Amino acid sequence: MKTKRIVITGGPGSGKTALITYLEKEGHAVIHEISRDVILEAQKEGIEQLFLENPILFSEKLLEGRLKQFHEGKNNASQILFYDRGMPDVTAYMDFVDTHYPEKFSDTCLKYKYDEIFVLPPWEDIYEQDNERYESFEQAEKIFHFLKNGYQNYGYKIHEVPVGTIKERVQFIITTINLITN
Repeated sequence: MKTKRIVITGGPGSGKTALITYLEKEGHAVIHEISRDVILEAQKEGIEQLFLENPILFSEKLLEGRLKQFHEGKNNASQILFYDRGMPDVTAYMDFVDTHYPEKFSDTCLKYKYDEIFVLPPWEDIYEQDNERYESFEQAEKIFHFLKNGYQNYGYKIHEVPVGTIKERVQFIITTINLITN
């Protein structure tokens, strides 16, 4: 049986990472986000905000990392594999900052496809800025729309996850996946 690749995405501070962590604790297979690792690696090299200072380099590192995660997913024995962000997130963020990127970015997003996409909307009550999350809540709202449009432009149907407790959000995702696959 082929593993279903499920992306969970959303703007900064939407509860995405908490949701992924919960899914993992519940025994689901997950692939974790790598953005913070890329940011921290750049900060060790003296670049405070790599995405702002060199968005193409940052995005290339992310796309390479996410493509590697995609390929590693082929070895996963689970029926469902959750990804904390997918490759189209890279181009959506580039579109958000109005930066032109090489065609290979879009080609990669079109060639390697996920099965389902769940997008978490901005949620002001839980939004917090930190050292790696420099965006304001207003920017997070705009990013959300760029993410939705970005995935749709690659031909994906988007499932918007309602605001609620982590358990309610997980239930929505699992129920939706079951309806699609049955």
